[in-house]
Amino acid sequence: MDNTIELGLGPRRANIRRVEPPLVTYLHDHLTGSNFAIELLKSLADQYRTELGTFANDMLADIRLDQAQLLSIIDKIGEGQLNTHEAIGWISEKLRRLKLRDDGPAINIGTLEAIEGLALGVQGKIALWRALYALQSTDARIAAFDFPALIARAEEQFKKVEEQRLLLASFVLPLTTAAATVAPQL
Repeated sequence: MDNTIELGLGPRRANIRRVEPPLVTYLHDHLTGSNFAIELLKSLADQYRTELGTFANDMLADIRLDQAQLLSIIDKIGEGQLNTHEAIGWISEKLRRLKLRDDGPAINIGTLEAIEGLALGVQGKIALWRALYALQSTDARIAAFDFPALIARAEEQFKKVEEQRLLLASFVLPLTTAAATVAPQL
């Protein structure tokens, strides 16, 4: 979306680009990340009808709760429309989904990398909640949000994702292909 506005100022025409406040950009970038995480977890839950699928479904519920909080914050800030970053995130997710499909029913490097991406996203969410908590005392629009509880929930999510990531790594990364053929159904 082009945010350029052309002003008819006679011989001195000017193009003015609408610049989003940094907080709005920051929140929408994290909304893009939450959309990515939700699509990733739905894809994992659909692909794996095992412990990994159960993990994905459980995590999906938590991520949706956090996304609802983020959307509430965006509404309070006053900027709730989809931006270019979110559209790019949607396209990236579709490309990621193609990579996961390459794994087939077996757990493979694509699945491990997907979980690692999720782990990075949860770390980003922790950073978001901490930044907003630091801002909370100076911005009345976000005063009502319980950022310590959001931080604690995200830290717990990271522990679960990291546990899953390390388990997957133990089956996907061995040097021999024989180890990969005996990997249990996660």
